[in-house]
Amino acid sequence: MMKMRAAAVACGLFLVALTVAAAQANPNRWRHEWPKTDFTKHSVDYDDIMSGGPPKDGIPSIDKPEFVPIADAEDLAATEPVVGLIINGDARAYPLRILIWHEIVNDVVGGVPVSVTFCPLCNAAVVFDRRVAGRVLEFGTTGKLRYSDLIMYDRQSESWWQQFVGEAIVGEMLGSKLKLVPARLESFAKFKTRAPNGKVQVPNNPGMRRYGMNPYAGYDSLDTPFLYRGKMPSEVAPLARVVAVGDRAWSLALLRKKARIETKDGLVLTWEAGQNSSLDSTVISDGRDVGNVVVQRRDGDGKLRDVDYRVDFAFAFHAFRPDIKIQTK
Repeated sequence: MMKMRAAAVACGLFLVALTVAAAQANPNRWRHEWPKTDFTKHSVDYDDIMSGGPPKDGIPSIDKPEFVPIADAEDLAATEPVVGLIINGDARAYPLRILIWHEIVNDVVGGVPVSVTFCPLCNAAVVFDRRVAGRVLEFGTTGKLRYSDLIMYDRQSESWWQQFVGEAIVGEMLGSKLKLVPARLESFAKFKTRAPNGKVQVPNNPGMRRYGMNPYAGYDSLDTPFLYRGKMPSEVAPLARVVAVGDRAWSLALLRKKARIETKDGLVLTWEAGQNSSLDSTVISDGRDVGNVVVQRRDGDGKLRDVDYRVDFAFAFHAFRPDIKIQTK
Protein backbone atom coordinates (compact mmCIF):
# COMPACT_ATOMS: atom_id res chain seq x y z
CA MET A 1 0.00 0.00 0.00
CA MET A 2 2.82 2.37 0.90
CA LYS A 3 4.50 1.70 -2.45
CA MET A 4 1.25 2.54 -4.24
CA ARG A 5 0.94 5.79 -2.31
CA ALA A 6 4.56 6.69 -3.05
CA ALA A 7 3.93 6.04 -6.72
CA ALA A 8 0.89 8.29 -6.58
CA VAL A 9 3.03 11.06 -5.14
CA ALA A 10 5.64 10.62 -7.85
CA CYS A 11 2.93 10.95 -10.48
CA GLY A 12 0.81 13.56 -8.76
CA LEU A 13 3.25 16.19 -7.52
CA PHE A 14 3.06 18.86 -10.14
CA LEU A 15 6.56 20.04 -9.35
CA VAL A 16 8.34 16.73 -9.81
CA ALA A 17 9.05 16.75 -13.53
CA LEU A 18 11.22 19.83 -13.36
CA THR A 19 12.73 19.52 -9.91
CA VAL A 20 15.24 16.70 -9.90
CA ALA A 21 17.21 18.23 -12.75
CA ALA A 22 16.86 21.76 -11.34
CA ALA A 23 19.72 24.23 -11.40
CA GLN A 24 22.27 24.07 -8.61
CA ALA A 25 22.34 26.83 -6.02
CA ASN A 26 24.49 29.39 -7.78
CA PRO A 27 23.38 33.03 -7.59
CA ASN A 28 25.17 33.81 -10.85
CA ARG A 29 22.69 31.51 -12.61
CA TRP A 30 19.80 33.39 -11.03
CA ARG A 31 20.77 36.95 -11.94
CA HIS A 32 19.07 36.96 -15.34
CA GLU A 33 15.76 36.19 -13.62
CA TRP A 34 16.48 38.31 -10.54
CA PRO A 35 18.36 41.44 -11.72
CA LYS A 36 17.07 43.52 -8.78
CA THR A 37 18.06 41.06 -6.03
CA ASP A 38 21.26 41.85 -4.14
CA PHE A 39 22.82 38.41 -3.87
CA THR A 40 25.85 39.78 -1.99
CA LYS A 41 23.61 39.95 1.07
CA HIS A 42 22.56 36.60 2.43
CA SER A 43 22.29 34.88 5.82
CA VAL A 44 22.00 31.30 4.55
CA ASP A 45 24.24 28.98 2.61
CA TYR A 46 23.28 29.10 -1.06
CA ASP A 47 23.94 25.36 -1.22
CA ASP A 48 20.83 24.90 0.94
CA ILE A 49 18.63 26.57 -1.68
CA MET A 50 17.28 24.49 -4.53
CA SER A 51 14.77 24.95 -7.30
CA GLY A 52 11.29 23.64 -6.68
CA GLY A 53 10.74 23.46 -10.43
CA PRO A 54 8.57 26.46 -11.38
CA PRO A 55 10.26 29.76 -12.22
CA LYS A 56 9.66 33.07 -10.50
CA ASP A 57 5.87 33.45 -10.02
CA GLY A 58 5.38 30.07 -11.72
CA ILE A 59 3.14 29.34 -8.76
CA PRO A 60 1.13 32.57 -8.99
CA SER A 61 0.17 34.46 -5.86
CA ILE A 62 -3.33 35.89 -5.63
CA ASP A 63 -3.10 39.65 -5.16
CA LYS A 64 -6.76 40.64 -5.51
CA PRO A 65 -8.67 37.81 -3.84
CA GLU A 66 -12.39 37.42 -4.36
CA PHE A 67 -14.86 36.39 -1.67
CA VAL A 68 -18.46 35.29 -1.22
CA PRO A 69 -20.67 35.17 1.89
CA ILE A 70 -20.47 31.90 3.81
CA ALA A 71 -23.93 30.88 2.62
CA ASP A 72 -22.76 31.04 -1.01
CA ALA A 73 -19.68 28.83 -0.54
CA GLU A 74 -21.41 25.76 -1.91
CA ASP A 75 -18.34 23.85 -3.14
CA LEU A 76 -16.66 23.53 0.25
CA ALA A 77 -17.29 20.43 2.36
CA ALA A 78 -17.83 21.05 6.07
CA THR A 79 -14.60 19.22 6.92
CA GLU A 80 -12.36 20.92 4.36
CA PRO A 81 -9.44 22.89 5.84
CA VAL A 82 -9.35 26.67 5.69
CA VAL A 83 -7.12 29.33 7.18
CA GLY A 84 -9.57 31.24 9.34
CA LEU A 85 -8.59 34.87 9.97
CA ILE A 86 -10.44 37.50 11.98
CA ILE A 87 -8.98 41.01 12.34
CA ASN A 88 -10.95 43.93 13.77
CA GLY A 89 -14.20 42.07 13.17
CA ASP A 90 -13.38 41.28 9.53
CA ALA A 91 -13.64 37.48 9.23
CA ARG A 92 -12.31 35.65 6.16
CA ALA A 93 -11.65 32.01 5.32
CA TYR A 94 -8.95 31.02 2.85
CA PRO A 95 -9.56 27.42 1.71
CA LEU A 96 -6.52 25.20 1.29
CA ARG A 97 -8.14 23.97 -1.94
CA ILE A 98 -7.03 27.38 -3.29
CA LEU A 99 -3.86 27.96 -1.27
CA ILE A 100 -2.40 24.60 -2.25
CA TRP A 101 -2.22 25.88 -5.85
CA HIS A 102 -1.16 29.49 -5.17
CA GLU A 103 0.68 29.40 -1.82
CA ILE A 104 0.35 33.16 -1.21
CA VAL A 105 -2.69 35.45 -0.98
CA ASN A 106 -1.99 39.16 -0.52
CA ASP A 107 -4.98 40.83 1.11
CA VAL A 108 -6.14 43.57 3.48
CA VAL A 109 -8.21 42.30 6.41
CA GLY A 110 -9.72 44.65 8.96
CA GLY A 111 -7.48 47.41 7.61
CA VAL A 112 -4.31 45.32 8.05
CA PRO A 113 -2.26 44.34 4.97
CA VAL A 114 -1.57 40.60 5.29
CA SER A 115 -0.13 37.71 3.35
CA VAL A 116 -1.85 34.38 3.92
CA THR A 117 0.67 31.68 3.02
CA PHE A 118 0.75 27.90 2.77
CA CYS A 119 3.71 25.68 1.95
CA PRO A 120 2.28 22.24 1.10
CA LEU A 121 5.60 20.41 1.44
CA CYS A 122 5.87 21.54 5.08
CA ASN A 123 2.13 21.81 5.86
CA ALA A 124 3.03 25.33 7.01
CA ALA A 125 0.07 27.74 7.06
CA VAL A 126 1.32 31.13 8.23
CA VAL A 127 -0.25 34.60 8.13
CA PHE A 128 1.99 37.66 8.12
CA ASP A 129 1.46 41.39 8.55
CA ARG A 130 3.17 42.61 5.37
CA ARG A 131 4.13 46.01 6.74
CA VAL A 132 7.89 46.34 7.32
CA ALA A 133 9.76 49.52 8.25
CA GLY A 134 6.98 51.77 6.95
CA ARG A 135 6.58 49.89 3.66
CA VAL A 136 3.69 47.67 2.62
CA LEU A 137 5.17 44.70 0.81
CA GLU A 138 3.55 42.39 -1.70
CA PHE A 139 4.79 38.82 -1.86
CA GLY A 140 5.21 36.29 -4.64
CA THR A 141 6.86 32.89 -5.05
CA THR A 142 10.50 32.52 -6.10
CA GLY A 143 10.18 28.90 -7.22
CA LYS A 144 13.00 28.11 -4.77
CA LEU A 145 12.99 25.95 -1.65
CA ARG A 146 15.12 25.68 1.46
CA TYR A 147 14.57 22.64 3.67
CA SER A 148 11.56 21.94 1.41
CA ASP A 149 10.03 25.24 2.51
CA LEU A 150 8.74 27.97 0.24
CA ILE A 151 11.03 30.94 -0.35
CA MET A 152 8.92 34.02 -1.04
CA TYR A 153 10.06 37.35 -2.43
CA ASP A 154 8.75 40.88 -2.00
CA ARG A 155 8.00 42.74 -5.20
CA GLN A 156 9.34 46.03 -3.83
CA SER A 157 13.00 45.06 -3.29
CA GLU A 158 12.94 41.48 -4.65
CA SER A 159 14.53 40.26 -1.44
CA TRP A 160 13.95 36.58 -0.66
CA TRP A 161 12.05 35.53 2.47
CA GLN A 162 11.83 32.18 4.25
CA GLN A 163 8.13 31.45 4.63
CA PHE A 164 8.51 29.16 7.64
CA VAL A 165 10.07 31.86 9.83
CA GLY A 166 9.02 35.06 8.01
CA GLU A 167 12.56 36.41 7.69
CA ALA A 168 14.44 37.93 4.75
CA ILE A 169 17.39 35.65 3.95
CA VAL A 170 18.70 37.23 0.72
CA GLY A 171 18.78 40.79 -0.57
CA GLU A 172 18.30 44.38 0.48
CA MET A 173 15.95 43.57 3.36
CA LEU A 174 18.23 40.91 4.82
CA GLY A 175 17.38 40.17 8.45
CA SER A 176 14.01 41.93 8.39
CA LYS A 177 11.22 39.94 10.01
CA LEU A 178 7.51 39.84 9.35
CA LYS A 179 5.07 40.04 12.24
CA LEU A 180 2.99 36.90 12.68
CA VAL A 181 -0.79 37.26 12.76
CA PRO A 182 -2.78 34.71 14.81
CA ALA A 183 -4.99 32.56 12.60
CA ARG A 184 -6.54 29.10 12.75
CA LEU A 185 -6.08 26.15 10.43
CA GLU A 186 -9.61 24.81 10.89
CA SER A 187 -12.47 23.08 9.15
CA PHE A 188 -14.91 25.15 7.17
CA ALA A 189 -17.63 24.09 9.65
CA LYS A 190 -15.60 25.45 12.58
CA PHE A 191 -15.05 28.76 10.79
CA LYS A 192 -18.78 29.05 10.02
CA THR A 193 -19.63 28.51 13.68
CA ARG A 194 -17.33 31.20 15.01
CA ALA A 195 -17.85 33.67 12.14
CA PRO A 196 -21.35 33.17 10.70
CA ASN A 197 -21.19 36.53 8.92
CA GLY A 198 -17.73 35.96 7.50
CA LYS A 199 -16.57 35.66 3.91
CA VAL A 200 -14.94 32.81 2.04
CA GLN A 201 -12.33 33.13 -0.68
CA VAL A 202 -13.28 31.73 -4.08
CA PRO A 203 -11.06 31.28 -7.16
CA ASN A 204 -10.62 34.39 -9.28
CA ASN A 205 -10.61 32.09 -12.30
CA PRO A 206 -12.31 28.75 -11.47
CA GLY A 207 -10.82 27.07 -14.53
CA MET A 208 -7.21 28.05 -13.79
CA ARG A 209 -6.47 25.07 -11.52
CA ARG A 210 -8.20 21.88 -10.38
CA TYR A 211 -9.47 23.48 -7.21
CA GLY A 212 -10.56 20.92 -4.66
CA MET A 213 -7.96 18.43 -5.90
CA ASN A 214 -4.69 17.67 -4.15
CA PRO A 215 -1.64 17.66 -6.47
CA TYR A 216 0.40 16.04 -3.67
CA ALA A 217 -1.77 12.94 -3.20
CA GLY A 218 -0.41 10.63 -0.51
CA TYR A 219 2.36 13.00 0.52
CA ASP A 220 1.68 13.02 4.25
CA SER A 221 1.81 9.21 4.38
CA LEU A 222 5.35 8.96 3.02
CA ASP A 223 8.25 7.80 5.17
CA THR A 224 10.45 10.69 4.09
CA PRO A 225 9.64 14.20 2.83
CA PHE A 226 10.04 15.37 -0.74
CA LEU A 227 13.11 17.45 -1.62
CA TYR A 228 14.45 17.55 1.96
CA ARG A 229 18.17 17.22 2.63
CA GLY A 230 18.36 18.12 6.33
CA LYS A 231 18.42 16.17 9.56
CA MET A 232 15.32 14.34 10.74
CA PRO A 233 13.68 14.63 14.18
CA SER A 234 14.27 11.78 16.61
CA GLU A 235 11.06 12.03 18.62
CA VAL A 236 8.48 11.44 15.88
CA ALA A 237 8.22 10.43 12.22
CA PRO A 238 9.36 13.14 9.76
CA LEU A 239 5.85 13.67 8.35
CA ALA A 240 4.04 13.51 11.66
CA ARG A 241 2.32 16.75 12.55
CA VAL A 242 3.63 19.00 15.32
CA VAL A 243 1.76 21.75 17.18
CA ALA A 244 4.21 24.59 17.77
CA VAL A 245 3.73 27.65 19.97
CA GLY A 246 6.71 29.93 20.30
CA ASP A 247 9.56 27.90 21.76
CA ARG A 248 7.48 24.81 22.55
CA ALA A 249 6.12 21.96 20.49
CA TRP A 250 3.85 18.98 21.05
CA SER A 251 3.22 16.06 18.75
CA LEU A 252 -0.26 16.13 17.28
CA ALA A 253 -0.62 12.49 18.31
CA LEU A 254 -0.15 13.49 21.95
CA LEU A 255 -2.69 16.31 21.75
CA ARG A 256 -5.12 14.04 19.93
CA LYS A 257 -4.79 11.44 22.69
CA LYS A 258 -5.28 13.96 25.50
CA ALA A 259 -7.76 16.22 23.62
CA ARG A 260 -6.70 19.09 25.89
CA ILE A 261 -3.37 20.28 27.27
CA GLU A 262 -3.01 23.20 29.70
CA THR A 263 0.35 24.68 30.62
CA LYS A 264 1.38 26.44 33.80
CA ASP A 265 1.67 29.76 31.99
CA GLY A 266 -1.91 29.72 30.73
CA LEU A 267 -1.73 28.08 27.30
CA VAL A 268 -4.70 25.89 26.41
CA LEU A 269 -4.33 23.49 23.47
CA THR A 270 -7.34 21.52 22.27
CA TRP A 271 -7.99 18.91 19.60
CA GLU A 272 -11.33 17.95 18.08
CA ALA A 273 -12.12 15.69 15.14
CA GLY A 274 -13.54 16.96 11.85
CA GLN A 275 -10.87 18.37 9.52
CA ASN A 276 -9.47 16.70 6.40
CA SER A 277 -5.80 16.54 5.61
CA SER A 278 -5.23 18.53 2.43
CA LEU A 279 -2.24 16.33 1.55
CA ASP A 280 -3.76 12.85 1.71
CA SER A 281 -6.36 11.86 -0.88
CA THR A 282 -6.57 13.11 -4.45
CA VAL A 283 -9.79 14.90 -3.52
CA ILE A 284 -9.16 17.11 -0.49
CA SER A 285 -12.63 16.58 0.98
CA ASP A 286 -11.91 12.83 1.09
CA GLY A 287 -8.70 13.27 3.07
CA ARG A 288 -8.20 11.49 6.36
CA ASP A 289 -9.29 13.25 9.53
CA VAL A 290 -6.39 15.07 11.20
CA GLY A 291 -8.69 17.09 13.44
CA ASN A 292 -8.92 20.72 14.51
CA VAL A 293 -6.32 22.31 16.75
CA VAL A 294 -6.94 25.53 18.68
CA VAL A 295 -4.35 27.21 20.89
CA GLN A 296 -5.33 30.00 23.24
CA ARG A 297 -3.96 31.75 26.31
CA ARG A 298 -5.92 32.43 29.47
CA ASP A 299 -5.58 36.09 30.40
CA GLY A 300 -5.71 37.56 33.88
CA ASP A 301 -9.47 38.02 33.53
CA GLY A 302 -9.86 34.32 32.78
CA LYS A 303 -10.80 34.79 29.12
CA LEU A 304 -9.20 32.68 26.42
CA ARG A 305 -7.62 34.54 23.52
CA ASP A 306 -6.10 33.13 20.35
CA VAL A 307 -2.33 33.04 20.09
CA ASP A 308 -0.13 32.35 17.09
CA TYR A 309 0.44 28.64 16.64
CA ARG A 310 1.37 26.22 13.89
CA VAL A 311 0.59 22.67 12.81
CA ASP A 312 3.65 21.76 10.76
CA PHE A 313 5.33 18.58 9.62
CA ALA A 314 7.91 17.49 12.17
CA PHE A 315 10.85 17.47 9.75
CA ALA A 316 10.25 21.11 8.83
CA PHE A 317 9.86 22.21 12.43
CA HIS A 318 13.08 20.38 13.32
CA ALA A 319 14.93 21.93 10.38
CA PHE A 320 14.20 25.47 11.54
CA ARG A 321 14.04 24.83 15.30
CA PRO A 322 16.49 21.99 15.96
CA ASP A 323 17.04 23.24 19.51
CA ILE A 324 13.46 22.49 20.59
CA LYS A 325 12.44 19.06 21.81
CA ILE A 326 9.06 17.87 20.57
CA GLN A 327 6.95 16.70 23.50
CA THR A 328 5.46 13.26 22.95
CA LYS A 329 4.26 12.42 26.49
